[in-house]
Amino acid sequence: MSLESLMNTRVVSVTMDDTLEHVKEIFENVRFHHVLVIEDDTLCGIVSDRDLFKALSPHIGLVSETPHDRATLSKKVHQIMTRHVITLTPNDSVHDAISLFNRHMISCIPVVNAQRIPVGVVSWRDIFKALEKRQQQTTKS
Repeated sequence: MSLESLMNTRVVSVTMDDTLEHVKEIFENVRFHHVLVIEDDTLCGIVSDRDLFKALSPHIGLVSETPHDRATLSKKVHQIMTRHVITLTPNDSVHDAISLFNRHMISCIPVVNAQRIPVGVVSWRDIFKALEKRQQQTTKS
């Protein structure tokens, strides 16, 4: 089974100069845990919700918040993003993705075309859903 058949084609991205406040707003309004960092239409990084959590002050939004805490929201994406992104292509297989998930302890893989332009994202959850669906279809047959 190729990734093209199960990847999520809704790609949400930011630029390297976007603020962490912008990334925080994205994560607060969507149900996924990674945003791609794009420059000139090509993939140059990725930010997870865990990366964001580590970069922001834990006092944001609390009574104890200080101007210094609030300033962490002004940091730029390029300051916290992962630059060496592991990617796959739409023609790669589910087994290729599983191998990368296991080898690199990651939970999301951007899917890019030959020009490194993101065309989708696959997570381990997408693979579990596809396997479950395949099993259900097999059981019904």
